[in-house]
Amino acid sequence: MKNLKLYAEVTLHLGLQSEEEAILFSAIDIERDRLFFASSGNRVYAAHLSSFQNDEAWTSTSLPAEVDIIDLEPGDRITSFDYLMEKEALILGTLNGLIILHSVDESTTEVVGRVDGGVSCISPSPDGDLLGIITGFGQLLVMTHDWDLLHETTLEDSPEGVDVLEHAIASGQMLESSVSWRGDGKYFVTLSESCNSPPSSHKRLKVWERDTGAAHATSDMKAFIGTVLDWMPSGAKIAAVYDRKKDNECPLLVLFERNGLERSSFSIDDRMDATVVMLKWNCDSDLLVIVVRCENYDSVRIWYCSNNHWYLKQEIRYPSQEGLKLMWHPTKPLQLICWTLSGRSTIYNFCWNTAVMENSTAFVVDGSRIHVTPLCISLLPPPMYLFSIKFAYAVRDVAVHFKSSRNLLAVGLSNGGLCILELPQIDAWEDLEGKEYSAEARLSETSFGSLLHLIWLDSHTLLSVSHYGVGHGKYHDQNGLSGYHLEEIELVCSEDHVPSLMTCSGWHAKTINGIPLQRPVISIASDPAKQSSAVIQFDGGKMFKYTSKTCVRGGSMKQCDFNFLSSCLWMSLVPIGGCSSESLPFGLDELGRLQVSGKILCKNCSSFSFYSNRGDQVITHLIFATKQDLLFIVDTSDILHGDVVSKYENFIHAGNKRRDEENRKYINIWERGAKIIGVLHGDEAAVLLQTTRGNLECIYPRKLVLASIVNALSEHRFRNALYMVRRQRIDFNVIIDHCGWQTFVQHAPEFVKQVNILNHLTEFVCAIKKENVTERLYKNYIDLPYTNETKDEGAREVKGFDPDNKVSSVLLAIRTAIQGQLPESPARELCILTTLARSDPPALEEALERIKAIREMELSGSDDPRRISFPSAEEALKHLLWLSDSEAVFEAALGLYDLNLAAMVALNSQKDPKEFLPFLQELQCMPAVLMQYTIDLKLKRYENALKHIALAGDAHYVDFMNLIKKNPQLFPLGLQLTTDPNKRNQVLEAWGDHLNDLKCFEHAATTYLCCSNLEKALKAYRSSGSWAGVLAVAGLLKLGKDETVQLAHELCEELQALGKPGEAAKIALEYCADVKSGVGLLITAREWEDALRIAFLHRREDLISEIRSASLECGGSLISEYEEGLEKVGKYLTRYLAVRQRRLLLAAKLQSDERSMADLDDDTASEASSNFSGMSAYTRGTRTGSTASIVSSTAGSKARESRRQRKRGKIRPGSPGEEMALVEHLKGMSLTNGAMHELRSLLICLVMLGEQEIARKLQRTGENFQLSQIAAVKLAEDTMSTDVMDEREQTLERYFHKARVELQNSEALSWRCKVFISP
Repeated sequence: MKNLKLYAEVTLHLGLQSEEEAILFSAIDIERDRLFFASSGNRVYAAHLSSFQNDEAWTSTSLPAEVDIIDLEPGDRITSFDYLMEKEALILGTLNGLIILHSVDESTTEVVGRVDGGVSCISPSPDGDLLGIITGFGQLLVMTHDWDLLHETTLEDSPEGVDVLEHAIASGQMLESSVSWRGDGKYFVTLSESCNSPPSSHKRLKVWERDTGAAHATSDMKAFIGTVLDWMPSGAKIAAVYDRKKDNECPLLVLFERNGLERSSFSIDDRMDATVVMLKWNCDSDLLVIVVRCENYDSVRIWYCSNNHWYLKQEIRYPSQEGLKLMWHPTKPLQLICWTLSGRSTIYNFCWNTAVMENSTAFVVDGSRIHVTPLCISLLPPPMYLFSIKFAYAVRDVAVHFKSSRNLLAVGLSNGGLCILELPQIDAWEDLEGKEYSAEARLSETSFGSLLHLIWLDSHTLLSVSHYGVGHGKYHDQNGLSGYHLEEIELVCSEDHVPSLMTCSGWHAKTINGIPLQRPVISIASDPAKQSSAVIQFDGGKMFKYTSKTCVRGGSMKQCDFNFLSSCLWMSLVPIGGCSSESLPFGLDELGRLQVSGKILCKNCSSFSFYSNRGDQVITHLIFATKQDLLFIVDTSDILHGDVVSKYENFIHAGNKRRDEENRKYINIWERGAKIIGVLHGDEAAVLLQTTRGNLECIYPRKLVLASIVNALSEHRFRNALYMVRRQRIDFNVIIDHCGWQTFVQHAPEFVKQVNILNHLTEFVCAIKKENVTERLYKNYIDLPYTNETKDEGAREVKGFDPDNKVSSVLLAIRTAIQGQLPESPARELCILTTLARSDPPALEEALERIKAIREMELSGSDDPRRISFPSAEEALKHLLWLSDSEAVFEAALGLYDLNLAAMVALNSQKDPKEFLPFLQELQCMPAVLMQYTIDLKLKRYENALKHIALAGDAHYVDFMNLIKKNPQLFPLGLQLTTDPNKRNQVLEAWGDHLNDLKCFEHAATTYLCCSNLEKALKAYRSSGSWAGVLAVAGLLKLGKDETVQLAHELCEELQALGKPGEAAKIALEYCADVKSGVGLLITAREWEDALRIAFLHRREDLISEIRSASLECGGSLISEYEEGLEKVGKYLTRYLAVRQRRLLLAAKLQSDERSMADLDDDTASEASSNFSGMSAYTRGTRTGSTASIVSSTAGSKARESRRQRKRGKIRPGSPGEEMALVEHLKGMSLTNGAMHELRSLLICLVMLGEQEIARKLQRTGENFQLSQIAAVKLAEDTMSTDVMDEREQTLERYFHKARVELQNSEALSWRCKVFISP
C-alpha cells in the first residue's frame, strides 16, 4: 500500500548541431556521472548528470555538452551504442558492420572490428568482461573486452537446405534483434525474427549460456511486438510484449522464466492500436517502465508488482512526434532519464510514499483508478479494496483533507488535469463496497502546469508546485508562464453535497496566488497547528513557511527558525500539544536519518509514522522502524524533553544477553525489510506493516495498547478500557492499578454502570489480584499519573473498606455497585457470589448465607415473584464450588452449624458419603453446644470452641482446661470466661507454668503472684536473675534474718558467676554488711568512684590502698592496649589502601582493553588484586595458594555453618570482601560508651589518689588511639567513594590532625579531663 510520488523533474535541452539531426542512442558512465548521446549525424554528445542537479538547472533550459564527430563512410550510420567501463570508452556499431571504440576524453576513434551484414545490436555483460553482438545477418558473436571471439552462432536454426546468410543477403534487410543479460552475467536472452518466416510472423525468445555459447532454453513462437525485451537484474523474470491486435485487444506484457516458459502476464490496459516500443527494469528489479506509443502521444508508464498484482503507479505523456526514449539510472533505482529525438532530456526523481493517510484510509493508485480501503473499518489485504474511483486519465498525485466533518480528495492526472471529490462520511462507506465510481475533471479558469507536491491548505484551498513550459508538448504555457511556480488554488463547488453520496462535479478551480521558484522543492507539508499554512522544504533541507492569501494579503513565505540537515523526501508536521502551539517537523532523508527540528533522532530509520490516542488528534507517539528490522515506539514527551538518547540507547540493539526481556525498548519485526505504512489511531492502537512481497500485517504493540487503555481510563471510559483489555489480553488489574485501587473504589459504581455485562464483570472479578501490575508487569510502558500516596478518604466511605487489602476492598465496592446499579437476575447473583469467593480471604460464609437464603425460599414453597430473579440453590452452590476449594466450602458450611447445608455441599462436591455422613450423623446426635464445640475444634476455631465448652458446664471443666493448655493463646479468654475464684487461680497457675516453660520467668513470677503462689514466684524470680524480686518475695514469705542473709549470700555468688559484680556488690553492702567484699566487687566491676567513696565512707585505709594498686594496674593495662590498638589501626589502614590501589589499577587495565568492569565479578576482581602480593597485614606467613573441598552431608553443612559464624568477624586476605572487612574492622575498634565511662571514672580515681602523671599519660594514649581510629575510618570512606587516590593528601597523619581540630569539643571526646588536654 504505497504510491510512487514524483517529487522532482528537471528538463534541459541538448543543443544539436543541425535541425535535421536527431538523437538515436544514449549511454551512461557511472564512475564519472556522464551521459552520452549518439545522433543521426554521427555525432557523440557528452553531458554531465550534475548539470541536472545544481540550482541553475531549476531555472536554466540548456544542457551543456561536449561534441565529438565520428568519422564514417558516406551512407554509413550508427546502429548501436553503449559505454564500456573497462575501456573507459564508447563502443559503437554501424550499418556497414564497423565496431568502433571511441574515447571521449582523448577524442580518439579506433576501429576494432568489422562484421558482415552490419551491427544490429551491441550489449556488454554486467561485469564488463564480455560483449554480445548481433549482426544484421542474424549472427550472434560473443567477444571478450580484448576483442577475442569466444562464440559465434546463428540466432535461428536454419531448415535443411537453407543457408541463413544467403537468405539474409537476398532479403537486403537487417534482421531486427535484441540482447539482454541477466544480472550476474551467466546467461543472456535474445529476441529475433525467424529466418524462414514472413516478417510479420511470430518470434521466439532464446536463452543462451555465457560459458559455452549454447542455447539454454527456447520459448514458443509468439506474436512478440518488435524486439522489446529486458531481463530483470535480479534474474527472476524476462519481460517481453505480445501483440494481440488479431484478438482486438491491447498488448500483453509477459514475464518469462529462464527456461523459456511463461510465468505471468498483465495487460497494459490501453487501446488496441497501442504499441510498446521500449521496456526497462530498474536496478532494484521492483519497477518496470514501458514506453507505449499511441496515435497522438507516447506515454511513460511505471509498473510495480505487489501480492502478484501489477499496479500502474505513474504515467508521463509526451507528444508522439518527439520520439521518446528512456533509461533508468544504473545505481539509483528511483531516477528515470528520458530524452527525445530533438534532444530534450528530463530526469524524473521518484520516492515511495505510503498510501495510508492520517485517518488510516488507504488510497492506492493503480493507473486511472484509486483503490480506497478504510483500514479503520476493515483490514483488507492488497490487492483487495473496499471500492474504487476511476478517472479519465492516469493518476499522478493524491491529496486528502479529512477535517471539519468534510472528506475531500484532490487528484492530479497525467494530462495535467485536476479532479476534486467530496466523499461521504467513513461510517457510510460500507455501503460502497465493491463499487466503482467515475470522476470528472473540474472546471478551471486557468490552466495548470505539471502538478507536483499537491496538498490541502484548508477545505477550499490547494497548494502545489506547477511546472510550466515543457509538459505535454508545450514549451510555453498559454498564460505566458515558464519554469516552476508555487501556486495556491482556490476551489468552489456550485453543487450542494449530499452527506451519503460522492460529489465529483460542480467544482471550479482558480489560481489566486503564484510565486516563482528559484530552487528545487523537495516536499511540502500542511501545518496542522496553524490554519491555511504549510511548510515548504527546498533542496538541502531549508524550510520556509507559506501562509495562504486568504489569511495574509498577497500570501507570504518566510524562512523558518529550523532547517533539516539534509533533504528529507519524507516530511511531516505533527501537533504535539502542550504549551506550545507550534507543530513539530519530522523528516527522513535517503540515508535513513530521522530528523526532528534539525536534530538527528535516529541514523538508521527505514520508515516512520505517528499515533494519537486522543480525540483531538494530538500526536502522542512516534513509531519508526530501523534498517535492522527493529520497531521503536517513542513518546513525543520524551522527544520534547530531550530524554530520547538516554531512554532508548540511541535506538541501537546492543545484543546484551544479560538484559531482561521485559526491559526491551523495541519490537523485532519478524520479516526482513517490512515497512511501516500507517497506524490505527485511538482505541485500535495498531501499527500497519507491509512486507516486501506485499502482505499486510497488523500488530498491536503493548506500549500503544496500554497508552490507549490509560487514555480511556483517564477519560473514565471504563467500558472501552475493559473491551481493549479483553481483546488484547492485558491484565485486568491495569484498570484498577492505573490511578491506584483506592481511586478505583470511588469510581466502581460508574464502572459497573458502563460495563453492564455481568459476564464481563465476572471475568474482571476473577482476575483481580494483590500485586500492582503497573509497578512490575507494565512498569516500562505506563507512567503512573499518581503516587502511592493517593488519597483514600472517598474510598473509606464504603462500608467495610480495608486500606491494607486491595482485593477485598475492590470486590466490596464492585459488589455494592452491582447490588445498587443492576436489576436482580440469576446472573447478578452469580456475579455477587463470585465477588465473595474471590475476596481475600474468601468470604465463603457470607456466600453460603446467600445460598442458604435461596434454599429456604425454595423450601418455603411460596409464590414469591423474586424467585425467578435468583438461580437455584444447587446452581449457586455449584458456581461457588467451581470458584473455591470444595474442602474450604464444606468447612465454611460446618462453621454455620447448618448440617443440612454441609451435607448439600458435600454431595455437590462429589465427596464420598463414607467420609462425611458418619461425622454429620454423630454431630446431629450431640447437644447443640457440644456440636458447636466439636465443629469448632475440627475447624480449629479455638476461641469459639472455648466459649462453647464453657457453656457446657462444670462437667466439661477438664476439657475446658485441656483446651487452654493445648492452646496457650486462649489463657486471656479463659480468665474472662471463668468467674469462680478457685478456677481462676487454677487458670492463672497453669498460665504461669506455661510461661515458666517458655523461660519467661519474670512474667511467670508476676502470674504466680496473681494467684498467691509465692513459692513458685520466688523460684521464677531467682531463675530470671532478678535479685530484687527474690528478696521482695522473701519479705512476703516473712523469712527470718538468718535465712534472708543466707539467701543474700547465695544471690551474691550467683551474680558473680553471671558476670554482674556491680549488682553483687550492692547485695554484699546492703544485705550482708560485708564492706571488703563489696569494695572488691566494685573494683572488679571497674566502678572506681563508687569503690573509693565506700572506702572513704568506712575509713578503711587497707581498702584505699587496694583501690590504688588496682587502678594503677588497670591504667597501665589500658595504656598498653591503646598503644597496641594504635599500631593495629596503622596496619589495617595500610593494607586497605594497598588493596584499594591495586583494585583501581586492575580496573584501569581492564578499561584500556575495552572491557567493562561490570562484566567482572567481585570475586574475580578481588582474587586478581590479591595475587599482586601474597603478604598479609594480619599474618607473617606467605600465601601461595589454597584449595577447598566440599563434602555433601548434613553434618558437614552444619559444621561449615558453625565455622562461618565463628569466622564472620575475621579478615581473610584476598577474599572478595577484604576491603569492606577492613573498613568494618576499623569501625569496630571505636571506643564504646561503656569504655568511655570506665575511662572517665578511672581518670577521676587516679587524680583523687594523686596519680596525675599516670592519668595524663592514660588520657593522651586513649585520645591518640580514638582520633587515629576516627581518622582511619574517614580516610577509608573517602577513598571508597572515588576512583582516584591522592597519596599526598590521603594520609593518616593529615586526617588525624583534621580530626583533632574538628572533634575538639565534640561528644566523642567528652570523657577527657580538660586539665590533661595538651595544647
